[in-house]
Amino acid sequence: MKTRRKPLLVVVTGPTASGKTSLAIELAERLGCEIISADSRQLFRDIPVGTAAPSPDELRRVRHHMIATLDLDSYYSAAQFEADALELLPALFDKSGGYAVVCGGSMMYVDALVNGIDEMPSVSDEVRDKVARLAAEQGTEGLLALLEITDPDYYAEVDHSNTKRVIHALEISMQAGVPYSSLRTGRKAVRPFDIIKIAIDRPRQELFDRINRRVDAMIDAGLPDEARRVSHLRQLNALNTVGYKEMFAFFDGTMDFDTAVARIKKNTRVYAKKQLTWLRRDQSVKWIDPAEPIDNIIDMIEAHENID
Repeated sequence: MKTRRKPLLVVVTGPTASGKTSLAIELAERLGCEIISADSRQLFRDIPVGTAAPSPDELRRVRHHMIATLDLDSYYSAAQFEADALELLPALFDKSGGYAVVCGGSMMYVDALVNGIDEMPSVSDEVRDKVARLAAEQGTEGLLALLEITDPDYYAEVDHSNTKRVIHALEISMQAGVPYSSLRTGRKAVRPFDIIKIAIDRPRQELFDRINRRVDAMIDAGLPDEARRVSHLRQLNALNTVGYKEMFAFFDGTMDFDTAVARIKKNTRVYAKKQLTWLRRDQSVKWIDPAEPIDNIIDMIEAHENID
């Protein structure tokens, strides 16, 4: 590839099981660049099956960053992802003549890197432990009750089933002494590189069929054994995710195996719908037909701003 006047970040995003990894690898090979993973669960070690991490062969084809770099008990956030990715990108652009690929469906991570994230106070261990104790003692209902008092504006808009976001808002509010919502400016960051966002557009039923088949493949690849190996750590946020929660219920005897597998498929389809809702609101996303020849996609990428 020719060297660009201004570096270009190619973001490959979309709903789970849409084919992001394969497309990102093919694009990176053609562009001669490396990949940053924007997946909030693939960051963690020891859970490659349940997070659908790239296979060893895929990792050999193209170098990936931010995969299996953290212990399961590590704390990580969209803000940290933004900082880490921005630190990595200059070297990646230099190595490739101005290209890098980001691949992932964690929309908060993608949004943080593309648009920036408001500066928030660092949360102390004391505050984090206090919120964690509340979650353990009173569950999501207790967290929401406190959020309604500390930040009624954010309480009114947050997805009440997204415990991670509720906890984050509480931690920031308690640390800062002001409502979390008051610290959000909504200003878009200026980046020293161009950005093109690509998502694979599959018919809804086709996507759901792919999800169902992938869950079956995960089971065959050893998801139950993987989940059992980490089940003693189930209280960690890294494991508070589809696939592991249902397996833990099976281990506890509150759900039979077939029901657990069916529930994984259903909950993954629900997650994919949420991802699609997020993406459909983003007018900058370029939707790609999965049958589109890779040469056409490369041409579109190269045409995104001038090249020397």
